[in-house]
Amino acid sequence: MPYPLLLIVHLFAALLFVGTVFFEVLMLEGIRKHVPKEAMRSVEAALGQRARAIMPWVLLLLFGAGFGLAWYHRMALANPFSSHFGMLLALKILLALSVFGHFLTAMALHRLGRLRSRASQRIHISVFIHVVLIVLLAKSMFYAG
Repeated sequence: MPYPLLLIVHLFAALLFVGTVFFEVLMLEGIRKHVPKEAMRSVEAALGQRARAIMPWVLLLLFGAGFGLAWYHRMALANPFSSHFGMLLALKILLALSVFGHFLTAMALHRLGRLRSRASQRIHISVFIHVVLIVLLAKSMFYAG
């Protein structure tokens, strides 16, 4: 697949994923104390069901395009400490793999019936921090001297 197409697929999948994380952490947590518990549970259940249906496909596109982009930059990744770009790209990839690990953990806990509110909240906050760092790295990779 041509590099520009991989970049566009990666960008739009990242927008969907990061946007979802931002919405869940910044918006939902902000309204929790203003909405009755039962209503909030219904909203969270519906959003969770929708996210579990969509996010695997979004992540497939995101990581698939990401692997394709990494292939184009394989020389920089072969020795990541030889350039700022390679180092930031390698760090971005490590953070992305950690996000994927969080996603797998959340899915496994959900399937086992052990994804409680507190664990879900911690996972969301951790993923939020990860994606903020990934976005900052993605933007700075091409400008670091």
